[in-house]
Amino acid sequence: MLSRVADSLYWMSRYIERAENTSRMLDVTMSMMIDTGGVSSEMRWQRLVHSLGRPVELDWNGDAGLMAHRLIFESFNRASITSCIDAARENARQVREEISSEQWQRLNRLFHQVHAPEAQQQFESNISDVLSMILDGIHLFDGVSDGTMIRRQGCQFMRLGRYLERAYATATMLEVHQKELFESYEDDSLISNHPELVGLLRSCTSFEAYCHVYTAEITPGRVLEFLLLNSEFPHSIHYCVDGIRSAIEAVQLTGGRHAPEQLTAGIGRLHAMLGYSTIEEILRGDTLNFLNSIRKQCLQIHELIYRNYVQYSIQSALAG
Repeated sequence: MLSRVADSLYWMSRYIERAENTSRMLDVTMSMMIDTGGVSSEMRWQRLVHSLGRPVELDWNGDAGLMAHRLIFESFNRASITSCIDAARENARQVREEISSEQWQRLNRLFHQVHAPEAQQQFESNISDVLSMILDGIHLFDGVSDGTMIRRQGCQFMRLGRYLERAYATATMLEVHQKELFESYEDDSLISNHPELVGLLRSCTSFEAYCHVYTAEITPGRVLEFLLLNSEFPHSIHYCVDGIRSAIEAVQLTGGRHAPEQLTAGIGRLHAMLGYSTIEEILRGDTLNFLNSIRKQCLQIHELIYRNYVQYSIQSALAG
């Protein structure tokens, strides 16, 4: 597969995942702002902005509705949902021959929906409806991708983009919540921030899944354990790293370049860290450093993927 094709599929998937993540977090944040008890609107907004990587264009100005409008519709703002959808569509346009017509139709339709005047009008009456429309469009794209794309290298680069973006985003979100929710884990039985924990689970589409595993007793330690170490839930970091590892192996099995030892070792190191750590060890140690290490390792894996599959030299291509 050409490196430019792998690059476009990888980033198309990352941008779609980023748009979904931002839409979900914004929807949860806006619904939680209705409850003014305990946590201010400004703090909740700052938490959202920090989870998105602290884009300076989204500093709090006191108007939650205006800030939400900017985060959804400002196409020149790289953190906005519209900007992510625009970038995903442009990457898809460059590789039309590699994706199915159904994938292109779904993504193109979502692009036109967010740019349509009706979306702005709908926003004025109900922000949640606009975000639901965006999430529905993304889920439809994911569904047709799963049902229409052949399982070759292109599909694996999309999986790499999705899981790497999701792992990084979840680690960032947990790091933002770490001091407020996880430092006092020994006081689980006296927890007073139950709504914040529910909001965190909902931001990761994991509330119902969490309840299936732990029942409805929500404690900081269990929330952290579920989102970090559960190997069966698609939005947990452990599950995502499993997906990254299997996607790299599949790229090689379908005729792709052999992954260098540095890349496979980096993925294996992160996988082992999540597979052999216990939540008690994490909470009794430096939780913030543990989460920060996950983010750094995700960035290193991204750089190694790029170096080996996108920006490699002619000499290394001939050698591998």
